[in-house]
Amino acid sequence: MRTAHRPVSRCPAARLSRLTRAVLAAAAALAAPWPLHAQEAGGVGRVGAGQPDGEALPITVRARRIEGRPDIETVAEGEVELTRGPVSIRADQIRYDHPRDLARARGNVLVTQDGNRYSGPELELQTESYEGFFASPSYYFGLLGAGGQAERVDFLGQRRLAATGATWSSCTPDDEGSYAWLLRADRVRFDFENNEGVAEGAVLRFYDVPILAVPWLSFPLGEGRKSGWLPPTLNLDSKSGFEVAVPYYWNIAPNLDATFTPALITKRGAALGSEFRYLTPDHAGEAGLFAVPRDNLTGSERHALSLDHRGALPADVQYRFWSRRVSDDAYWKDFSRGINDFPRGSQVLTPRLLPTDGRLDWQRGGWSLYARGQDWQVLQDPEALIDAPYARAPQIGARLGTAEWARWRFDFESEFNRFEHPDAGLVPGKVEGSRVHAIGAVSRRFGDAGWYVTPRLSFNAASYSLDSPMADGRREAARMIPGVSVDSGAVFERDAEWFGRRYLQTLEPRLLYVNRPYRAQQLLLPNFDSAPLDENFYTIFSENAFSGVDRVSDAHQLTAGATTRYVAEGSGAEALRLGIVQRMLLRDQRITGTGVPYTDRFGDLLVLGSTGLVPDWNFGGTLQYHLETQSVTRSIFSVRYSPGPFRTVGANYRFAKDASEQLDIGWQWPVYGQARGSTAGGGGTECAGAWYSVGRVNFSARERRLVDSILGFEYDSGCWIGRLVAVRTSTGQREATTRLMFQLEFVGLSRLGSNPLGVLRANIPGYQLLREETRRPTGTPVSYE
Repeated sequence: MRTAHRPVSRCPAARLSRLTRAVLAAAAALAAPWPLHAQEAGGVGRVGAGQPDGEALPITVRARRIEGRPDIETVAEGEVELTRGPVSIRADQIRYDHPRDLARARGNVLVTQDGNRYSGPELELQTESYEGFFASPSYYFGLLGAGGQAERVDFLGQRRLAATGATWSSCTPDDEGSYAWLLRADRVRFDFENNEGVAEGAVLRFYDVPILAVPWLSFPLGEGRKSGWLPPTLNLDSKSGFEVAVPYYWNIAPNLDATFTPALITKRGAALGSEFRYLTPDHAGEAGLFAVPRDNLTGSERHALSLDHRGALPADVQYRFWSRRVSDDAYWKDFSRGINDFPRGSQVLTPRLLPTDGRLDWQRGGWSLYARGQDWQVLQDPEALIDAPYARAPQIGARLGTAEWARWRFDFESEFNRFEHPDAGLVPGKVEGSRVHAIGAVSRRFGDAGWYVTPRLSFNAASYSLDSPMADGRREAARMIPGVSVDSGAVFERDAEWFGRRYLQTLEPRLLYVNRPYRAQQLLLPNFDSAPLDENFYTIFSENAFSGVDRVSDAHQLTAGATTRYVAEGSGAEALRLGIVQRMLLRDQRITGTGVPYTDRFGDLLVLGSTGLVPDWNFGGTLQYHLETQSVTRSIFSVRYSPGPFRTVGANYRFAKDASEQLDIGWQWPVYGQARGSTAGGGGTECAGAWYSVGRVNFSARERRLVDSILGFEYDSGCWIGRLVAVRTSTGQREATTRLMFQLEFVGLSRLGSNPLGVLRANIPGYQLLREETRRPTGTPVSYE
């Protein structure tokens, strides 16, 4: 499979380009050529002139009176409406001079096109050469919900025009004619042929206070990209102080681009971030660097490197390489940038485990062959050490991905792995070596849509060759563990009615039998990649209690459970789910995660429940109950109240016996003013402001401390939005980093400041943007000097 070819886009650049692109759109609609030829009639007429290529596109004119001299002049007066396709022009009078090919519109001129409106007192246009002017036009761009005015628009040909004294805003003026925010430029030139706009003397005012002023501004006019400066970003955190960064975007080629971001950090000094992206029909990738040449606090160089490269080779071979590396162990505490900022395609699960991973894949039919190399950079904290994973150098394997024949199913996998560890020989149990394993199964399903029974035969075989001797002195060992299982289940349905509502109720019992002999593993064989599975409502039906290959639990057990669901008639929404499951051991289990055999005949009882029956409320929870001690070993409970848009409060309680106990609360809620009742995008005409509170608090009851927290406020005025968000992230038992993010969003224009939206979306379940993203052409940065 080959990588699809697509243009490189730059979303942040598109945001700022709309501040002048929207003004452009207003004038651009007037720049559409109107080919004319003449034919007069009483109150409704068709007027037109020959096109250079001989074609004629009709224009329909409606007016109270139409008169004129053939081939010399046509005059329409009184509620004149001229239409051509989606374009409509209304005026008190439209006069067309045939010899000069000049159309003059006077008095209450109004132009509409695809939801956009343009109006002014006077329009003159030579339709063939497309030269003329529009005096004192006002415009409104429906897609962005914003508009403005200009003293004059001059049409300079089919693809060029200039606007003098142009403004732009999505706000409505107050009683004194002032706008909450307003962009004004002395002169704006639009060159559609070269995809370039240039504004001179541009000033952005916020409540009459200039917040951005540039003598010269360049911006792209369409979906093309151009080089230029992006708006500055501001960041403030307790570790580094105040940071100002001004990115520069370089449009190298249609499939290549780069961004360079010089920055100044008050506590640490100068910094530079960069990102390079490339795309070909067979290959694509991103590379990133963030570097502080000399950190004033540590006196050393600090950096983060990232790379993500993928593509296709001949013979249907796919490949990928991605990596994250930082300069030192404390980087993740001191800097929020660099680890997951870029490339964006591969996010690390924890900032303290940074992978380097390369892989080749080939697939043909049901078979796949693969080769992989994997290594880790572990960022250690002396107060909270973590166990480094093994590196695979290399991993080579083959897999048959579920072949089926006459209801028989075959699964097979075989791999060679070379495992290496940075603590080998230093930490007991950490050895290096090689492993060859093979895992296979054959099964057959009996039944239909209402019931099934699936017997399954399986095996797990592994052979080890180690660099150092095991506990019994051997360097080589092998084992093969067979297994048999029978999985069965059924689905029963009936009609039900609750509180006057009709539902389809299901009852879904399931029974799993597993029999696997004991083979000595924990004391003799190494453990390169296995870990015990967390027991929950789904993993309890796994045949093996471990992930990975090195540990295979012995089992002679029966797992029985049942689930009932209430599904709303018509919509199919699940209104209620209840479940219960328990495992019964038919003999002791000796291979366990703790190394202590399980001797209880009955395992923990698991109970599951979730419901949305109560309007605006959602409840959910799981409970793990130990019968012998009659105590709860693990539980998760959640509740969420969402009565409407921008109103959500949720809480989660998690408990694990002798391990953790945490309470997590998140919310988005209006606290003052008239809150919006929908997520409609675009600029608004209401300017009755509303305040919203947003936040999340994670508290550890076991440690009696606040782990992570977010607290912020959003203000929606109708045409601009302000956000102030503080984020506290725990980096240790007695350490935390606090960041303060402030952003101004001018609806229909741009966002300035640091962007907290990613933090709010990721941490507050149900969070909604106060204004949905407005779709606009893909663009690139504004360049300003």
